[in-house]
Amino acid sequence: MSNAALAHYPDTAAQAPADEDAVLATARSRAQAEQLSFAGSVTPLQAWQLVNTGAARLVDVRSPEEVKFVGAVPETLNVPWASGTSLNRNPRFVKELETKAGGKDAVLLLLCRSGKRSAEAAAAAAKAGFSSVFNVLEGFEGELDEQHRRGAQGGWRHRGLPWQQD
Repeated sequence: MSNAALAHYPDTAAQAPADEDAVLATARSRAQAEQLSFAGSVTPLQAWQLVNTGAARLVDVRSPEEVKFVGAVPETLNVPWASGTSLNRNPRFVKELETKAGGKDAVLLLLCRSGKRSAEAAAAAAKAGFSSVFNVLEGFEGELDEQHRRGAQGGWRHRGLPWQQD
């Protein structure tokens, strides 16, 4: 999602609502308004708040190679949506997500590079019966800038949230 698209989300500022239930309720309301097939979307800052308080689990849906070489959020589940250089869809994604997350009722926040693959993965999870799966807007690296590079326009790392690299 572009920075212009994020501008209509007033809660993308540094201060996130203190109440985790309010964050999820707002995300669900936006999802209904936008007719999303999954529970909703949260900003990276909201995602960190939800994870940090134990209200949700973060699931990185990037390939193992991306996680290893680009970086990852500590103690995050990794269930690749797609893998390989051609990003072939993981046919076991839903089953792996259910197994690693502990069931279809868990509150899950899906993170990818820019928020696009994780939205697709959230839609597939919702279709498979997951009731509380959310997309993390901006992803780990954010959108491409004018020089076609990531990291300067949004994303988990750009927001200064915890991450590590091998």
